[in-house]
Amino acid sequence: MKNIDSHSHVRGESVFLDDIPIVQGTLFACVFDSPVAHGKLKSIDTSEAEKSDGVFRVITAEDIVGENQIGGIIPDEPLLADGEVHFAGMPIAIVLAESEELARKAAKKITVEIEELDPVLDPRVAVANGDLIVPPKKFILGDAQTAFNNCEHVFEGRTETNGQEHLYIETQGAYAVPMENGAIKVYSSTQGPTAVQRAVCRVTGLPMHQVEVDVQRLGGGFGGKEDQANAWAAICAVGTQLTKRPVKYALHRMEDMRMTGKRHPYSSDYKIGFDKDLKIVAYEATFYQNAGASCDLSPPVLERTLFHCTNSYFVPNVTATAYCCRTNLPPNTAFRGFGGPQGMFVIESAIAHAAEKLGVPAAEIQRKNLIDDGDEFPYGQIAESDAITSWTQADSKYDFAALQKEADDFNASSKYFKKGVAMMPVCFGISFTKTPMNQARSLVHVYTDGSVAVSTAAVEMGQGVNTKIAQVTAKVFGLPIEKVRVNTTNTSRIANTSPTAASAAADLNGKATEMACQAIIDRLIEVAMPLIEAGTAEDVTFEEGFVHLRGERTSLDWQTLVMDAHLQRVNLSEHAHYATPGINFDWGTAKGHPFAYHVYGTAIVGVAVDCLRGRYEVDYVKCCHDFGSSMNTAVDYGQIEGGIVQGIGWMTMEEVFYDKTGKLRSNALSTYKVPDIYSAPKEIAIQPLETTRENLAVFNSKAVGEPPLMYGIGAYFAIRNAMKAFTACSPGFDAPFTPEKVLMHLYQPEEASR
Repeated sequence: MKNIDSHSHVRGESVFLDDIPIVQGTLFACVFDSPVAHGKLKSIDTSEAEKSDGVFRVITAEDIVGENQIGGIIPDEPLLADGEVHFAGMPIAIVLAESEELARKAAKKITVEIEELDPVLDPRVAVANGDLIVPPKKFILGDAQTAFNNCEHVFEGRTETNGQEHLYIETQGAYAVPMENGAIKVYSSTQGPTAVQRAVCRVTGLPMHQVEVDVQRLGGGFGGKEDQANAWAAICAVGTQLTKRPVKYALHRMEDMRMTGKRHPYSSDYKIGFDKDLKIVAYEATFYQNAGASCDLSPPVLERTLFHCTNSYFVPNVTATAYCCRTNLPPNTAFRGFGGPQGMFVIESAIAHAAEKLGVPAAEIQRKNLIDDGDEFPYGQIAESDAITSWTQADSKYDFAALQKEADDFNASSKYFKKGVAMMPVCFGISFTKTPMNQARSLVHVYTDGSVAVSTAAVEMGQGVNTKIAQVTAKVFGLPIEKVRVNTTNTSRIANTSPTAASAAADLNGKATEMACQAIIDRLIEVAMPLIEAGTAEDVTFEEGFVHLRGERTSLDWQTLVMDAHLQRVNLSEHAHYATPGINFDWGTAKGHPFAYHVYGTAIVGVAVDCLRGRYEVDYVKCCHDFGSSMNTAVDYGQIEGGIVQGIGWMTMEEVFYDKTGKLRSNALSTYKVPDIYSAPKEIAIQPLETTRENLAVFNSKAVGEPPLMYGIGAYFAIRNAMKAFTACSPGFDAPFTPEKVLMHLYQPEEASR
């Protein structure tokens, strides 16, 4: 089945935030933001801006009616700077004008006096200064310190992973409209409608029932709109509250890149120990997370790094420590993988380091240490593992040895072009690691003409969740998909929502929808039984718009049954609640069962490197991926392909660069490079994992949003392997591996390259 939005997307008819018709009297917002990364805000002069053509009002922190605060986990994020500025791009004032152009023109006339302070940009410096957002987090399994004493081989090193710009097609934005009795309706480009609702309530002082948040769809999110959409919605809502007029703000691309946070950069240390058979005996990792200027979602991102610090491997003795470091960068935030990729990169680097020093293929170490059923993760959950199965099936399907020989043969006959191959296993837990977030609701209405409307908390952002929700509804009711409409995500219909994140939206909201539909079906069966002379409820099923008796189609169609039920005053609506069973985690002990299930997979990545110029191409990514029982292979294949390319971009060409003053220099698409059609893999081959293992996913169709991104890590190590075929270089583990870095390491003395 196709994505239900395909037709309207292709025709340009799909409605995004900037397509909402403008209400008469709308004002347009523009933010004046801090030109420096750190300093004391001495004064703000808005007089010239206020006199500018078309300007209705300029708002500063002292004008906010409620609390000048949008921090969710920790109240450390002012909406507008007050007293200090903490990063270049921090909002200081809001200009409201009759047009977008006039608002932007006026914002340039605002002047500020700031006493500059030295910015902190390095998370290790922040730790040395004692500037942590939350206390350090730690996982301990076994006794790593003692175990290292008994290891045959021990290796230590350091890794760096840079940030990543979300670069969603639709930038951040919101549109606030005043309603009766002081209420406000906010149209927001957000993954978290309730998070937006709470932020708006906080700055306006309104209770939650006075603020309605509505989301039609997003033009991409990737985590960047899970928490960071709050600020722009709050800005518009403050403007609406103070002017009693609608206020809209859709950021320009360079504004978005300058003022919003990215994937968290990490600086990390590792120590890994092996026995004589190359089994990992002990592993120690220390993660320094660059959180930026305020908390945002950094603590849970940090926690997810710990949860995935051993990737697909079983290590009996682990000590992993993570520091959430406050710096003077824009608050970094959720990004596809949510800290997991940063943790995986470190252990993959440790294995690559060991393999190079021991003179063995990294794949040999990887394969020997894959986690198996009954093994324990560092956080206490016992594995039900398909890690070995996915590796074996990938090898069987694509023949790693043959691909390696092909690369070796090519390298033997090519002087300046070299090929590299790497294996990348993935194990990714599915659930929010904060247990209370694993809940969802679904409101289903069956109308008297037989059509169906569904409302859930799931936000459609191109990942196909609305298609899967519609499929669940159609399957339970036995109807064609055309009979089902999935409504906008709205806090008045579904309250207290968890964000669409953690790859859990289809599971949580799909399960709630299945429960709601089943409750209606149970009531309809009671109506149908006497009409078709059924002996038991089990005799009645619904398929292709008709009621079936013991598998045989009857003359009773869906619409007739629905109308009969209505006339008998049977409830044709249901609001169902689903909470993932069996999950728990206690940070007091740092142990529990936080994940409903894990997604496993293995990819083989092949690259070709031009060793004269440092340029490279990704020849192929061949993976065996754990779908469970896919509900929609077209949607899932699209998610896997997109995730792979986004992961490769993070590991290779996407370089976020701040100068020493804390200003973003990679602030446009001319200076920030993402994979295009020419840099995407020439071939992406996807083999579904063959497994009969049951799981808690809706209809056993496992989550597919985040896990594939980690296959992109394999491109980094494949490039490294190609470089080693050209020269005896051994560069440090510093991602992204841009062509400039590749070139410099190819012609750098070995002793200076680590």
